[in-house]
Amino acid sequence: MARAAGKATVRPGDNVWVNVDVLMTHDVCGPGTIGVFKREFGKTAKVWDREKIVIIPDHYIFTGDSLSNRNVDILREFVGEQHIKYFYDVIDDPAGKWVFDTHKGNYGRQFGNNFAGVCHAALAARGHTRPGEILLGTDSHTCMAGAFGEFATGIGNTDAGFVFGTGKLLLKVPETMRFWFDGQLQRGVMGKDIILHIIGEIGFDGATYRAMQFDGPGAKALGMDDRMTIANMAIEAGGKNGIFEPDEKTFAYVNERIEANGTKANYDPLFCDADQKFVYENKFDLSKLEPTVACHPNPGNRKLAKELGNISLDRAYIGSCTGGKLSDFLAFAEIVTGRKVKIDTFGVPATPEIMLELQQRKVWQALADAGVQLTENAGCAACLGGPVDTFGRMNKPQKCISTTNRNFPGRMGHLESQVFLASPATVAASALTGKITDPREFLK
Repeated sequence: MARAAGKATVRPGDNVWVNVDVLMTHDVCGPGTIGVFKREFGKTAKVWDREKIVIIPDHYIFTGDSLSNRNVDILREFVGEQHIKYFYDVIDDPAGKWVFDTHKGNYGRQFGNNFAGVCHAALAARGHTRPGEILLGTDSHTCMAGAFGEFATGIGNTDAGFVFGTGKLLLKVPETMRFWFDGQLQRGVMGKDIILHIIGEIGFDGATYRAMQFDGPGAKALGMDDRMTIANMAIEAGGKNGIFEPDEKTFAYVNERIEANGTKANYDPLFCDADQKFVYENKFDLSKLEPTVACHPNPGNRKLAKELGNISLDRAYIGSCTGGKLSDFLAFAEIVTGRKVKIDTFGVPATPEIMLELQQRKVWQALADAGVQLTENAGCAACLGGPVDTFGRMNKPQKCISTTNRNFPGRMGHLESQVFLASPATVAASALTGKITDPREFLK
């Protein structure tokens, strides 16, 4: 933040104007952001940098709801006016209109060649996450990009409209909480279990307007998918951002995606100061963690999966930026392959590339054979409810175990439904038994 503000140093509590490297918006908040921008800067105003704005429709896409479809058209029109370079449209025609074909249904592909899927996973997959940068997005889970050693946080439409016009934003420097990881995860325990355990320790408001820094040899041992899951859910503890120090795994991931997509290649990573000061510190032995569940009605209501076998379920769900990545589906498939799910189980990949990879590896067919209902239409889907025809949405009071990131009442649909957050492995085991189940029972 100091470098982005042109200062030698900053301290927690300082308010600084930072230069933004990437601003992301999507179909839910994009139209509002565009409205603010045009109202405040003028109907003919131009954005500050057409190559630093990334627009990704992903939330309410595969639905027959005409107002949701119209939001995507508003984005397309604005992109055409502004000549914005990075727009991952659901259709290929830049002059077209988006209409979801309800007669075809939700299972088969209904998107164009440039569609990218869930914005946070797509930012990483398409080469827009780079160490040392400032990334802002009109979505609370923008903090997921902190997995790549950058300052990433969610902002509102008004702030985003201001950034559209100026490329700057006034931010307060957060205090930092450090979570030190030793050891390695045992089989059946995943990154999702780590962050659910931490949120259970500090509460779903325990990191309000603070940076959550994940550090130590255990953190370095984690793959990028697990790091993204952990950083993503910093907001579920109230965090301003989550962040991992970049290392060779980070650089390998980022460089591969930059080269594949032709996005900005140069970046300047930053590393931890030797004399860091923290407002809170805690150490965790990852080898002692067990499969963990966040029970209704908030992400801080932590229990161990093995303690919840008395809770019967109606539905299981794997997907979202937090739980729809390739490694998430592979962990899920390890448990359900060759078996049959006992309850309605829905699967939504985070990006089209993940969907294709699962199909090429024959994992997709194995999941279908196990009874999992899969959609090729990568997106947010039922993670945040959406219109009533959204794939996997709960339209009546039900209990669902899900790999998603938020479980406040009504989050996945009906206000009286209950959502239990868990890792892909725990969701898989629970889908097989119809009750919350420790995945280690299937991994012996």
